Amino acid sequence: MSKIIQITPFVFTRSLQTSLTFYKKALGFTCTFHADNYAFVQRNGKGLRVIEVDPDADCGEQMIYLDCDDVDAVYKQLKPQLDLLPKGRVRAPFDQPYAQREFHVHDPDFCLLLFGTAISPSTS
Repeated sequence: MSKIIQITPFVFTRSLQTSLTFYKKALGFTCTFHADNYAFVQRNGKGLRVIEVDPDADCGEQMIYLDCDDVDAVYKQLKPQLDLLPKGRVRAPFDQPYAQREFHVHDPDFCLLLFGTAISPSTS
């Protein structure tokens, strides 16, 4: 039986160049393909497809969960670049009641990127 080997979300943007700069500089992704209104970015072999839409289009609310092996280490690595983002775009690591430790980042079009690592459930 054939298997699904990967799921790669599309991220809508009103400016492909602005988003590519963000994903590369702030989050450490590499652009491996770029043509017209579409690009593929990846980090550690995991990717996102970024597609530019009409500037007047309603992109709707977008959210992407990025599972990490050590969310605190990823945050520490990215922190110098994240500190350069406008105020309110980053939420530092915190524990969720559903046994995940996360930090959150909004991209230039306010797609919410949730970086997370499973933690032991709270006993409270």
